[in-house]
Amino acid sequence: MTKTRFLALVTALVLLLTIPMAAYAQNAKPHVFVGTATLDGAASAEGTVVTASVDGAEAGTGTVAADGTYVVKLSDVDGYAGKTVAFQIGGVDADQTADWEDGGGTELNLTATSAGAGDETAAAPAAVAEPAPTARPGLPGGKGKQGITGATGAIGAAGLDGLDGLDGLDGLDGRDGGTGTAGATGATGATGTAGSTGASGAGGGGGVLGIIAIILAAVAIVGAGGAYMMGRRT
Repeated sequence: MTKTRFLALVTALVLLLTIPMAAYAQNAKPHVFVGTATLDGAASAEGTVVTASVDGAEAGTGTVAADGTYVVKLSDVDGYAGKTVAFQIGGVDADQTADWEDGGGTELNLTATSAGAGDETAAAPAAVAEPAPTARPGLPGGKGKQGITGATGAIGAAGLDGLDGLDGLDGLDGRDGGTGTAGATGATGATGTAGSTGASGAGGGGGVLGIIAIILAAVAIVGAGGAYMMGRRT
């Protein structure tokens, strides 16, 4: 392996190790708060919501357990460095606050007092008026005389036009009609014009001369054959 390839391999390994470490360094670790939640001098009921907020914005929530304790975790990618965490118990501001710490774990017992709780000078509830005695119903009155028939009222305005009816369904297809009667035979057409006369054929050869020529040819062949045979014998 050359020196250049070795340096390139080392550089790639360093980059692969550096990128996850840099990404991990950018993510802040959560801060967990635990403790008791007391509202108006008594342990908060199970299921009461405990809210943590930073700069007035909700940052984490938890619920009160059966033993009156809560757990709230504040997690954020960038964290809340230098910020103060405020708390609420069931929507009532708690008396305690805390500073956010990266990866911190804080035991913080929260107490809150709702408006008007424990105020001895608060106005007493208004007295409830007693219901009046129920009166006995009177006897029904007699039937009155029938009134005079009133004048006929004016004719009412014409009603609105009704909606258009729906289109009817398509009718069924009709049956095929019967076969019609055969038409009358048409009149005979006019006779066509006569064709033109064909060209004259070529003249044929003479019959007698042809036969004579064939006989002479046969005689010549026979004579030639005899001469050939006589020549072989000599």
